[in-house]
Amino acid sequence: MAREIERKFLVKKLPAIPENIDNHVIQQGYIFISEKMEIRIRKIGGIYFQTIKTGEGLSRGEYEIELSSDQFDLLWPLTEGKRVEKTRFKIEYANLLIELDIYSGNLEGLYTAEVEFPSEMKSKNFTPPEWFGDEITLDSRYKNKNLALLRIPPS
Repeated sequence: MAREIERKFLVKKLPAIPENIDNHVIQQGYIFISEKMEIRIRKIGGIYFQTIKTGEGLSRGEYEIELSSDQFDLLWPLTEGKRVEKTRFKIEYANLLIELDIYSGNLEGLYTAEVEFPSEMKSKNFTPPEWFGDEITLDSRYKNKNLALLRIPPS
């Protein structure tokens, strides 16, 4: 099991994104969602994964296995009505990696940024760039599992 230490923010203004920056379209759907666990499948380009996340908050458990395209296609119908599509841009900042997500479909107009940290201390000392908006790490309305079900939360 891997632990992830991650903070999530709304994006108040999209930064200038260079044309050659690493980006991927992500399709993800949820097979099972509860308050303390989620099971999702995800397609990133031509790579497929099943992920189980446990816990809540800043540090969570994460178990991930790679799937074949046939396995993904078999499971995808189980996610009907519980899906998210976004384009993810990876931006280097202060020796960290920002994952900027630009949502599409029912979530068009939503932009978020996630930063994963090697330690809780590094997380606490993080100063976000000026284009970040409010922190939503602990706001359950902005968890991808809830966005897949409920759409964009009201402001």
